[in-house]
Amino acid sequence: MTSRPKSAGLFYGWWMVAAACGLQFMQAGLLQQSFGAYVAVLRDEFGWSKTALSGGAVIQQVESAVLGPILGWFVDRFGARGMIRAGVVLFGAGFMLLSRMDSLLDFYAAFVLLALGSGTCGFFPLTVSLLNWFERKRARALSMMSLGYAMGGMAVPVVAWCLLTWGWRATAFGSGVFIILVGLPLSSVIRSRPEDRGELVDGVQPDPSPRAGSSPACELRTRDFTVAEALRAPAFWYVSLGHGSAMLLVSAVTVHAITHLKEGLGYGVGEAALVIGLMTLFQFAGMLLSGAIGDRFDKARVSALCMLMHMSGLLLLTYAASPVMVLGFAVLHGLAWGARGPLMHAMRADFFGRSSIGMIIGLSSLVVLVGQISGPFIAGVLADAAGHYRGGFTIIALLAGAGSVFFLLCRSPAPGSFPASVTASNASR
Repeated sequence: MTSRPKSAGLFYGWWMVAAACGLQFMQAGLLQQSFGAYVAVLRDEFGWSKTALSGGAVIQQVESAVLGPILGWFVDRFGARGMIRAGVVLFGAGFMLLSRMDSLLDFYAAFVLLALGSGTCGFFPLTVSLLNWFERKRARALSMMSLGYAMGGMAVPVVAWCLLTWGWRATAFGSGVFIILVGLPLSSVIRSRPEDRGELVDGVQPDPSPRAGSSPACELRTRDFTVAEALRAPAFWYVSLGHGSAMLLVSAVTVHAITHLKEGLGYGVGEAALVIGLMTLFQFAGMLLSGAIGDRFDKARVSALCMLMHMSGLLLLTYAASPVMVLGFAVLHGLAWGARGPLMHAMRADFFGRSSIGMIIGLSSLVVLVGQISGPFIAGVLADAAGHYRGGFTIIALLAGAGSVFFLLCRSPAPGSFPASVTASNASR
């Protein structure tokens, strides 16, 4: 289908990408990628076990996954803007509560609020909004949004410096204030659908003339799936299981890498934070690569290759005997994370369309949750038992590598997968 520009000027969807990038920067820099630095500092002050501290990450992952279907239903029907604004306030308040905690129970309570806030103003609603605005450049848009996450990782050394210089209480409270002051203006940019502003997907006007040689089967491929149809498609489960395998490794690294570098490899907190910052620099490069190739090559095949890079990187970190091996971890894991991450939801939108994409992603998050919560606990429990991370990290790396098979099995749902009455109903939507 050919197209022509709708109007002069920058497509509003790219302004949304910029705002979403800023919101992702705050979440990654202040919480998600800095969590390991908080773990190291809080462990020194309170003496809590690695397993207990892993509970904070698990709370965040469980809450966001359980809320996923509810948030998906809400976003599909009412839009994301109001939800994101409320989430910014809750997210900031969670950091303020964290700054006042004195017990493990207080720590968990703060993370319940942080999880609720980050879930309602973060990756999920922002992604669904952008999927509704982009089709031909979905991977590019999601990659550019995800650059905020990578840039947030580069801020980890700054957060670590604040923790060591001003203390974790002042750092947490200041983070909460910053989130509210900066996050609310950014959230006002978000719109749920291009139709809300009288625009069209990708900012282009479709040519009403049919494309020469088009077939009914080709047309069926472009119709949006209902939630029930998506759940019956093998592609839904393969993408979900592959994504969960990736998050098994990513969540373990996020929570425990700094502690492993500190206790297992003899790095200081500041030095370990620099390794994470270097990893995030390559994650940034991976996101740029994903934006360049994600809409041109098979997303599932690219994701399978990234899983093998994840595995290799973590094994290098686990058995690092020199700084060169640590550097290899930063390069491989960072590139794999950056290149694979934006493709997960882009694949889902490519396969199932945008009408019910929020609910589809939300239900998929329940499958991904298994990997998200298992990674930190496997690593933490085995490290507490053995006194080191080698066993846990090795198991996680091999499981993630095996997860590449799910992406290799993944195929776009066939147009003839559903009865004619079902596809006819979709066409009338």
